[in-house]
Amino acid sequence: MDELLWAAAWLRRASGDGSYLNYINSNGKTLGADENINEFGWDNKHAGINVLVSKEFLEGNMYELESYKASADSFMCTLIPESSSSHIEYTPGGLIYKPGGSNLQHATTISFLLLAYANYLEKTSQSVNCGNVMVDPESLRKEAKKQVDYILGDNPMGYSYMVGYSAKYPQRIHHRGSSLPSINDRQQPFACKEGSIYFNSTNPNPNVLVGAIVGGPGEDDVYDDNRIDFKKSEPTTYINAPFVGVLAYFAANYPNVS
Repeated sequence: MDELLWAAAWLRRASGDGSYLNYINSNGKTLGADENINEFGWDNKHAGINVLVSKEFLEGNMYELESYKASADSFMCTLIPESSSSHIEYTPGGLIYKPGGSNLQHATTISFLLLAYANYLEKTSQSVNCGNVMVDPESLRKEAKKQVDYILGDNPMGYSYMVGYSAKYPQRIHHRGSSLPSINDRQQPFACKEGSIYFNSTNPNPNVLVGAIVGGPGEDDVYDDNRIDFKKSEPTTYINAPFVGVLAYFAANYPNVS
């Protein structure tokens, strides 16, 4: 049901059509916009909806959307370790962590929202009141940067979780095209069951899937580089897609940051 609000928010943004604004106002509570679910990903858009709609409240003085801004503020406060309302879990090394596998989806999507919201706040000269601490846009960017640095190698294992980046990265990712030998080397197609020996092999994948981001380490910051452990070793589009936006932002605005 969150996808209905998500779609309406984007259609409003793209068209300016008031009917979508009416839909957002009329159905927000029914569709769970005020539930403050601290997640943003392929299966739950609530945090993204609140951030996106807040842009119109902040920049367009749409006061009827204030509840979305309040929910977006609340979400940001949960991410700030110094905040009294912080309750997002972090690994000892500083990575945002949620149980369930493919954890880097949370780090990349939340980093994207941190940067987007920081821009909305900065444009309107606002900060977030987290009770015991005021959080300005630059603080949100710093939190996003910590996640980027962790993913690209500044972590307890010294691993870059982006394949092909840096000297140490996952070699045995859970990806059929990466783990099977090229037909140019094999000279014949694979039958249905013939890939199993490569799947179960402990050898590095023969094809380096440059730029892919794997699911990442567990709550203890440990990554075993095991193809069979798909929750950690599988790359996905929903991990990579938001990270493209995050890296584009830092490349454009902080070109000398390493």
